[in-house]
Amino acid sequence: MNVSDTERTSKSDSVVSSTATTRFSGSRLILARAVWLALVVPSVGLFVISLPVYYGQLQRACVDPITCNVAFSLTAQGLRALAALGFSASGYAALLTIFLTIIVAIWSGVGFLIFWRRSDEWFALLSAFFLVMFNITYPGFAASVLALVYPALDVPITFLSVLGLASLALFLVLFPNGRLVPRWMALFLLLAMMGTISTVLPPTSRFSSNNVPWWLSGLLNVPVYGAIIFSQIYRYRRVSNRVERQQTKWVVLGIIVVLTGIFVVLPIFTSFFPALNQPNTLASTIIGMAYPLVLLSIPVTVGIAILRARLYDIDVLINRTLVYGTLTVLLALVYFGLVIGLESLVRLLTGQVSQSPVIIVASTLAIAALFRPLRRRLQAIIDRRFYRRKYDAAKIVEAFSATLRNEVDLSQLREHLLNVVEQAMRPAHVSLWLRSPEQTAKHQGVSTSNPQEK
Repeated sequence: MNVSDTERTSKSDSVVSSTATTRFSGSRLILARAVWLALVVPSVGLFVISLPVYYGQLQRACVDPITCNVAFSLTAQGLRALAALGFSASGYAALLTIFLTIIVAIWSGVGFLIFWRRSDEWFALLSAFFLVMFNITYPGFAASVLALVYPALDVPITFLSVLGLASLALFLVLFPNGRLVPRWMALFLLLAMMGTISTVLPPTSRFSSNNVPWWLSGLLNVPVYGAIIFSQIYRYRRVSNRVERQQTKWVVLGIIVVLTGIFVVLPIFTSFFPALNQPNTLASTIIGMAYPLVLLSIPVTVGIAILRARLYDIDVLINRTLVYGTLTVLLALVYFGLVIGLESLVRLLTGQVSQSPVIIVASTLAIAALFRPLRRRLQAIIDRRFYRRKYDAAKIVEAFSATLRNEVDLSQLREHLLNVVEQAMRPAHVSLWLRSPEQTAKHQGVSTSNPQEK
């Protein structure tokens, strides 16, 4: 065994031992599943019971910070605007209740699927718990409305909300193998827990996140989330094995989709329609429904990462996203540049200000002509910059294809083939087996004996 084989064996052994230490078995597995179900099943039951209460609350106008904190609640003015558009309050409440139920069903469905498939791994159990509990117990959703009607349920619902948001903090810090990396991340995990508890507290509490000045909240959150990002980068480069890196790519993709939607797309949209920023109005409901839809990328990518289903498709997805995302931006800039430039040229030459259809057609044809060559060029640049091994392997195979057309010596061709395989794939060993002429003739059913001897 050579050095590379020894390294591979030791790395695989470390991966197996790491997985083994995070698995449950025997009585520990039974206890872990029982605790998980004991927390999740009552939470799901409370959510189902709270739906009629939530449906009734949406039909009433919110009048104070507590009732206006209910998701999609409307003020009296919002309800009048709803009636003016010909919609009833009951129809509005039914639509939003069904919408929220579908969102929770998707998150919880992925969580229960992970529990069913990988409940013997403790971090998979944590991930499933986070996915199920996050929307069910989120402050302002249906379960919190149940606490308004039945104050005796306020303490258990608040406790479950703390567990749900705390599991999110644990997931972000411990992903993907369930261990603190580096060890000093325990301090930032504690700070993240404190931040989640302040989010759960009612708006009337002085320690609620709603009553903390924005600059103080940012002063606390920036170091915490900065440490989490640093931890994941450090873990990815120094600690994670190949499978864990693919898992990280999937979850990072989901987080990027969420951040892009919340901090880029939606703010641009609301800048054109300022009425969407007014809270507890019919307009704010429209933009409010977009947030849960954007967040759906989280359960999808987390489910793929934890279940380890089609992990390596992420490389193709990232590659296509980089190519076609960059291509779309460049073509849009070229299109608007051509339209503005040609209109300015026409106005300068003719003095006409009106937009000419010829300019639109010419710009569209230019974009159509640029699409394929620009896509190929971007693909080559991205492969060379981010997928160097794939790019080098393609160049090696391309050079070998050119050699095949000119090489006739079998021994030289064999050497070329072995060099190509070694450079492109870099295996530990390379060997080439060739049939002898007698074996080839026998396989084809052709006699190799001398005809004159018959």
